[in-house]
Amino acid sequence: MPAAWKPDGPIIVMTAAAGAGHVVAARAIEQALRRRLPDVEIELLEVLEWSNPFFRRLYAQGYLSLVNHAPTFMGILYEAFDRPNQRFRDAIRTTFQNMNLHVVARHLRQRRPALIIHTHFLPAEMVAEMRRRRRLSCPHVTITTDFETHRMWAQHPTERYYTATADGKAYLCTWNVPPDDVLVTGIPLRAEFDPPPDRAAARQIHGLEMTRPAVLMLCGGFGVGPTERFFDELIALPPTVQLIVITGRNERLRQRLATAADRRGRDVRVVGFSDQMHTWIAAADLVVSKPGGLTVSESLMCGVPLVVVNPIPGQEARNSDYLLEHGAAIKVNNPRLLGHRVRELLDDPERLAGLRSAARILARPGAARRIVSDALNLIGAPPESGDQPAFIQNPAIARIGAPL
Repeated sequence: MPAAWKPDGPIIVMTAAAGAGHVVAARAIEQALRRRLPDVEIELLEVLEWSNPFFRRLYAQGYLSLVNHAPTFMGILYEAFDRPNQRFRDAIRTTFQNMNLHVVARHLRQRRPALIIHTHFLPAEMVAEMRRRRRLSCPHVTITTDFETHRMWAQHPTERYYTATADGKAYLCTWNVPPDDVLVTGIPLRAEFDPPPDRAAARQIHGLEMTRPAVLMLCGGFGVGPTERFFDELIALPPTVQLIVITGRNERLRQRLATAADRRGRDVRVVGFSDQMHTWIAAADLVVSKPGGLTVSESLMCGVPLVVVNPIPGQEARNSDYLLEHGAAIKVNNPRLLGHRVRELLDDPERLAGLRSAARILARPGAARRIVSDALNLIGAPPESGDQPAFIQNPAIARIGAPL
């Protein structure tokens, strides 16, 4: 990138902290932008931080409460908002949102950004409406963060959409998004994952033995869901299995699981929030987790198959289906079977190798770099040496059911 080129204003990456994955994807894009444009002002804007406390609790905490206590209702809402002829409902919802995000809108008008990049549909919807009302004129692009898409991601006008899969693109196009405006890039990951460390190096970092299998249980960024039920099953695995549990920002959960491991006399690594997810995942033979879009993408990048548990009805259920269809995961429906299914896999090296191979095929390296390159091209940035095309089709996943 020539040093002389600069956009006419800052580049703003917008997200919402309703689930940890959207923010992680936004930070990956911010990281890629700063590497590409070290002298340009880049702002990461989490819109719920700018809203009033009532709306922030309603949106973020309400989401977590539904996930934790009423996942079935969460799925009903997901499907209800994914239907046509929603004009009246959308008008009520967007009016309420705009009332609570007016400070964000004012900030954008004052900042006059050259480009806006979204990793959540909430700010994408707000900016699209500002564009329609001629209150903002800069281009904006949207990165979807699951393996299928949803109607609410389609916001007109938007210059570009970046999806995880060809299915995600096809679905957006059913909502009148022009096919040329959608690029299948994969979900952006932090540079530490691209490429990830090899297994030997990752295990050495954490003091794990190479000759013993390692199972990593992820509790999500906020440690919600019936994690203790899954932990009780995994802790009964043979002592030859190295068990690691990451509880995210839920410190109470970390303490409860560590205490439970001590009571059972089981050597378990119970970790809270960690900025070393790339090494923990790379070190594992299996990841036991809910199938959030970012978690899935990180595991695939490391070539580690998933044991899917407790997917949220809606987006996570669809992520799970995608992995199962392509042979990169197994799903455990009943917690009582979790230990049994994990033992089966660890005792079947050939099957485990097949799952690992499928995971590598589904991985899409370089997503953050390709997204940034294409988005900057929209505002006239000259190409950087070594730029890759934004869309790289892996022939092994060109269609559902392709042989792996």
